[in-house]
Amino acid sequence: MSITHQKIKQGSVSFTGIKKKISIENVTFQYPNTKKSVIKNLSLNIKNGQKVALVGQSGSGKSTLVDLLMRYYDPSEGNIFIDGQDLKNINLSQWRSYTAIVSQDTFLFNSTILENIRYGNLTASDEEIREATQNAYAMEFIERLPQGLNTIVGQRGVMLSGGQKQRIAIARAFLRNPQLLILDEATSALDTASEVFVQKAIDKISEGRTVITIAHRLSTIKNADVIVTMQSGEIIEKGSHEELLGKKHYYWKLHNSANIAT
Repeated sequence: MSITHQKIKQGSVSFTGIKKKISIENVTFQYPNTKKSVIKNLSLNIKNGQKVALVGQSGSGKSTLVDLLMRYYDPSEGNIFIDGQDLKNINLSQWRSYTAIVSQDTFLFNSTILENIRYGNLTASDEEIREATQNAYAMEFIERLPQGLNTIVGQRGVMLSGGQKQRIAIARAFLRNPQLLILDEATSALDTASEVFVQKAIDKISEGRTVITIAHRLSTIKNADVIVTMQSGEIIEKGSHEELLGKKHYYWKLHNSANIAT
């Protein structure tokens, strides 16, 4: 039976941050008006402050799991709990105010760099924006632009390179000061030179936060606390980089094929 799309409810329980953990319990999900489950009876605990990487081929359910955490959709079955409180009951605006996403495709408005960064926190001062920009290693290129922070970036940031747009996105996330940071293949489309700067910015913004990384390049997630490998909406295995290599199973195969490809 297909699932009928339902409007996401706001939730009435006040939220002031993750104290202990996110618990995903027996979650199954089908997109509206489809019959196929893209997440299947999945359970996973993410401790506050933990760095978790999601690994798997396209269609394995990584991005869908993040969509459920952000409550773009609710599970078809099962529940997601934040410190024991069902996520569906938590005030949606408050929950999202504690989160930030840096994705592969960064959307920038046809405005100045300053205003594009301010989008992360509309009440931020110019000084706070400058600090966020420096933390994201974006001043390295902004200072070389004729108008600096007042440079117009063009529609969807057409005047900037991919690496520059990503650093703007990270500065925007810094300004938001999230407790939960989601990195959705944030470096997958970058050349090596750009990736160095973006990875430095990612390392800095990840300090002291709960981070979920959807990984394309396995080299970027070796130091994750937990690596979760997914296939067809299910968790195949999880553990540290060294633990998973020692098992010589799915992650080991992915790691070897990635090395051969490079």
